[in-house]
Formats: sequence, C-alpha cells, structure tokens
Amino acid sequence: MTIPYAKANAANAQDEIKKILRRFGCSKIGFMDDHDNHTTTLYFEHQGRRVEMNASGAGWAAMYLKENPWTSRKQKSKQAYEQQALEQGVTATSSILRDWIKGQITAVECDVLKFDHVFAPYMVADNGKRMIDVIDDHMKRLTDGRNQS
Repeated sequence: MTIPYAKANAANAQDEIKKILRRFGCSKIGFMDDHDNHTTTLYFEHQGRRVEMNASGAGWAAMYLKENPWTSRKQKSKQAYEQQALEQGVTATSSILRDWIKGQITAVECDVLKFDHVFAPYMVADNGKRMIDVIDDHMKRLTDGRNQS
C-alpha cells in the first residue's frame, strides 16, 4: 500500500493554506510545528472568529510504521527510524490540513456548508479554549457523573 503524504513538503502546503484562507478573507494566519509533541497547529481568524486546529503527526507515523516496519537491514537504528517517521508525520499533517481546508472552504464558497458549521469545533471561545475542548470537558463531566451514580 502506498502511504499518502510520504513525500509531502510542509512549507509548500502551508503556503497553499495561507493563499486559500487569505482568498477567503481570513487574517492572522499562522502555523506552529511542535516537534517534541509531533503536532502542527494552524491558527487563523475569519470575521473576528478565532480558529485553532491541532493536528497530530503520530497517527500518520503509526500508519507508516505499520506498513513499513523497522528491520535490522535499515541503515539506522529503530529509534532513529521511528523518529524520522514522526518527523514526516508532522510534515504530512500540513498537507492533510491543506487538502481538508481546501475542501471545506470550497464547500462554504459554494454554499454547500456554512463556515460556522465546518469550523465551530475549532473556534476559540472567550475563555481561550476551543469549542471542541469545551464540549469534551462537558461530556467527560457528564460521563464521570453517570459512572459515580
């Protein structure tokens, strides 16, 4: 099986995302790659609404390593091989985000979906938390309350 985004380039993908979002009227567009935690964060604003998306490269790396496991014939140690997969996973997330953003913005532009419906989980609330995190916290409290009954 061919692993998607195995040869991805983060800089090109991030530039494309910026172009797509700017064309749509977004501002304050930025990326942060957290190589220690293997994540990429995309931040932008649209009509005063702040959006923050966090994407993990660890899932991509796990998929890659499952399909291409380390063997003693590799030119590097198992740890170095796995680290390289994690680094490519962080790079791949930018390309995955680019494709997702392009599809979602196109759907909004064509009135197939509403901007708020697509990006609501990633919008930042007044308390600085993303809406999805607020919902997750609320659901956890509900679940914990049921388990204690």
